[in-house]
Amino acid sequence: MKLNKIRNIGIIAHIDAGKTTVTERILYYTGKVHKMGEVHDGEATMDWMEEEKERGITITSAVTTVFWRNHTINIIDTPGHVDFTIEVERCLRVLDGAVGVFCAVGGVEPQSETVWHQADRYRVPKIAFVNKMDRAGSDFNRVIEMMKKRLGSNPLILQLPMGSGSDFRGVIDLVEMKAIVWDEESLGTEYSYVEIPEEFKEEAQSHRNNLLEALAEADEAIMEKYLEEEEIGKKEIQEVVRALTLNLKGVPVLCGAALRNKGIQPLIDAIIQYLPSPLDLPPLIGDDPDTGVPKKVFHDPEGPLCSLAFKVMMDQGRKVTYVRIYSGKIREGDTVFNSGKRLQEKVSRVLRMHANKRERIDEARAGDIVAVMGFRETSTGDTLCGEGFRVLLEPIAGKDPVIDMAIEPKKVGDFDRLLDALQKLAQEDPTFRFRQDKETGQIIISGMGELHLEIKAERLLREYGLETNKGRPQVVYRESISQAIIHEEIFDKELAGQRHYAKVVLEVIPNERGKGNEFLDRCVNPLLSKEILEAISQGVEEGFKVGVLMGYPMLDVRVHLKDIDIKENFSNELAFRIAASMALKNACLKATPILLEPIVKVDIIVPEEFIGEVIGDINSRKGRIEEITSQGPAQLLKVTVPLKQMFGYSTALRSLTQGRATFSMQFSHYDQV
Repeated sequence: MKLNKIRNIGIIAHIDAGKTTVTERILYYTGKVHKMGEVHDGEATMDWMEEEKERGITITSAVTTVFWRNHTINIIDTPGHVDFTIEVERCLRVLDGAVGVFCAVGGVEPQSETVWHQADRYRVPKIAFVNKMDRAGSDFNRVIEMMKKRLGSNPLILQLPMGSGSDFRGVIDLVEMKAIVWDEESLGTEYSYVEIPEEFKEEAQSHRNNLLEALAEADEAIMEKYLEEEEIGKKEIQEVVRALTLNLKGVPVLCGAALRNKGIQPLIDAIIQYLPSPLDLPPLIGDDPDTGVPKKVFHDPEGPLCSLAFKVMMDQGRKVTYVRIYSGKIREGDTVFNSGKRLQEKVSRVLRMHANKRERIDEARAGDIVAVMGFRETSTGDTLCGEGFRVLLEPIAGKDPVIDMAIEPKKVGDFDRLLDALQKLAQEDPTFRFRQDKETGQIIISGMGELHLEIKAERLLREYGLETNKGRPQVVYRESISQAIIHEEIFDKELAGQRHYAKVVLEVIPNERGKGNEFLDRCVNPLLSKEILEAISQGVEEGFKVGVLMGYPMLDVRVHLKDIDIKENFSNELAFRIAASMALKNACLKATPILLEPIVKVDIIVPEEFIGEVIGDINSRKGRIEEITSQGPAQLLKVTVPLKQMFGYSTALRSLTQGRATFSMQFSHYDQV
């Protein structure tokens, strides 16, 4: 398949906007599956894990490949729940385009906003699909306004809904100026272009004029024709919309109702028409791992191999690594070079994935997203290249866990098996960590939320046959300081028969919340060499790892190196590293240390009649109301609350509102307890 005929896309959205249903319809209409699976029945192809079927949510990103009008489309269906944000992050890193699915009732919801901005960060061109137009309370225009306001995007409306709620009949294509209607009997497989019904003609003409005006501003040829009132052809419109989409200056907007099988085929056409092929993307910039000199990687199947491992999975105890190939080829039996870990890996099998089903292939080329078996040491974010073309791509940024939970095996003899299983789960998921407490011997697992850890415990039982007892989740705290202090530390000791001496003067200053830790050289002493400065910097970094109150890592502390003193023959890098670490610890003890706790942003959508009870409950949890906005018959509350106050909140909210309110939360920042 030629590179210009390949599309690598992700389906991104808030939980429950209908991502998986849209993906299922795409699979059905492209002939990949012969029966539509429904999320609510636990039958969706892409939600293949038992935990996904039970909960009706996507937990792990699933990859599949479909074919449409002589094009290959590699699709990744991503989770919408904030606990699994790393799944979205690592997929967006390797995708060329994305389809943002919005619920026509809920509009731009919090997690949609998060993933949209993640996609912006990776400069991923996007299409928007307004789903659930058949739902009561659906409002297409409101979603468009929210896209402008909340996402800062420029929506290019290419389709209008014909009716809404139970009156939703089909869509109006503003490029062709035709209505599209789907045949209910054929489950939406058959559809036809018809004349726009009289009652929608005026609205359609008005929206088409708005579209042409937006395109005229971006393209002189269209501007001339528009001013001369000449006919502007379909191909011209499509070319300018594509150019705006690829340059992130516009977002084509389509609409439909995936569950009612309406709107999907034009969406697949739009994916091919407006989203980029690998050839539309600029070359990647990596670094030479030996010299650090920047290197360009061109999207070329005949070029040297360059690929990125973006996901690791354990399947029946065997490691499967998902790889995006940017240049060159990977064949069964090849040896590739892991440039980050500086080791060679052997390719034993190359697999094309369809959710959890696999098809063995001989080779994969530039533009492909495949799974590889045989890699032992490769993990998420590693670059795999040819030995003759060594390059290191930017790794995938991980996120630190915010919640801890103690876990132990029910059977005493299962302790080592549990550690082994946790090791495998941690290999798959960079946001999941575990450690053994040195003092108590207890195993502590850490993750992004209650649901995240709950699902890991379920997988231990299902996949590894390990029954466990779980403690109550604990919040991961941080430590900081509340005043500035200058401290002098002298390290003068005999180690291994040799005297070591170093004197360091440090100033510690509270940093702004969210700024993180900083180390700055403010020393004018000519005795300070590059090697000693590096040793002091290492000592300070080590000191940041263990706080002075309860041993939690330090956060938001700025350290200035003010002065040093050296004694010839006795001062060395080791002495300065130890002195700097001790200086930081003792300075922080004097600087009134404080404990910081994680604060989460919570968005609660609550019916009008329960608003008082919900606000009262948030106040009792020491939460702060940031904003209240009306969403039709419901209210959207934006609040910030300490994470420890949010354990078990879903049960409390259900009982307060008769199960009618929903909420989503994500980590915001650390603040003083």
